[in-house]
Amino acid sequence: MRLTVPHPGHFAALKEIIEAKEAEGLNEVEEVYMAGSPEVVGSGRATLHSEGIAGIKTQTEYAHQHGIKMNVVVNPSCLGGYHLTFEGYKLFKWYFEELNDAGVDGVTVAEPYLIELLRNLDLTMEIVVSCIAHVDSPQRAEFYEDLGADTIAVDTNINRNFTILEAITRAVNCNLKVLVNEGCIYKCPFRHAHFNLFSHVTASRSALMKAQSQSMNIFSDYYFDKCISIRVRDPSQIIRSPWIRPEDLKEYEAIGIDNFKITGRANTVNWIINCMESYSKRSFKGNLLELIDCPSELGYMFYVDNELLEGSIKQWKNCKKICDECRYCDELTAKVLRVIEK
Repeated sequence: MRLTVPHPGHFAALKEIIEAKEAEGLNEVEEVYMAGSPEVVGSGRATLHSEGIAGIKTQTEYAHQHGIKMNVVVNPSCLGGYHLTFEGYKLFKWYFEELNDAGVDGVTVAEPYLIELLRNLDLTMEIVVSCIAHVDSPQRAEFYEDLGADTIAVDTNINRNFTILEAITRAVNCNLKVLVNEGCIYKCPFRHAHFNLFSHVTASRSALMKAQSQSMNIFSDYYFDKCISIRVRDPSQIIRSPWIRPEDLKEYEAIGIDNFKITGRANTVNWIINCMESYSKRSFKGNLLELIDCPSELGYMFYVDNELLEGSIKQWKNCKKICDECRYCDELTAKVLRVIEK
């Protein structure tokens, strides 16, 4: 098993994560990832802290001293067309070359043009396709491999669709990566729009926003609020979400997928370390929502007994995903989930 761990972005957090990894002997942890520089581009996720090239280089060197790879995430779902301007081309070419010179091991992108650009620059960095690219079929995986992908993080919506996962492993030669603890609603109707929002909000200082003379001053995160309210009214949506229990990683290894990624770089270091230890050790006792990202706030409202979920993967592996006929997750919700009394 190979495990990629989120990093909030500041040097103190990186040290804590690596110290915890070494103290617990978590040899499965081989890589950390952090957001790219906001002066250049935004990100598809919320970002607490990000570094310029100098800071990324310092942290990469420290990670390498401890046998850990560094991946920089440059995965906005929307660039407003700026990347297709001559100025945008020059900026991204310069930035990727700077990351490469800083010793960064890999870069994660969602935009197809940037994948091809990275390939044509012939750098040493691994080209990783973000889950934000929504690779959910063998056809789409083949497309991104042909563009130049070394690794593809598949769309979380197919995490429990083993028929498609196995088809993708047969269709491509590049590495596949599965996100283990994302808690987004299955087939969420807000997913594309929410990624676009983050892409622009986190780019508030970027060359893109300056070029378009824009400022971002939103009054609320509509998608987050709706996401929470839907699951408060219908907790079965929590169980339908495509997260993976630490104990069930072996099911993915059995079909040839051994590369796993923990999401949640906007969470606290303690939360990240708890997830890292649980997935490395393939075991967790307690409220599974303590490991689930997006949104972790649900862990304060509901308690999902992880041990009571044992064996559920057998149903999900063969599920046709027609919820109004199946009702398995509704029944399971009544068994494993309870409201936390304040």
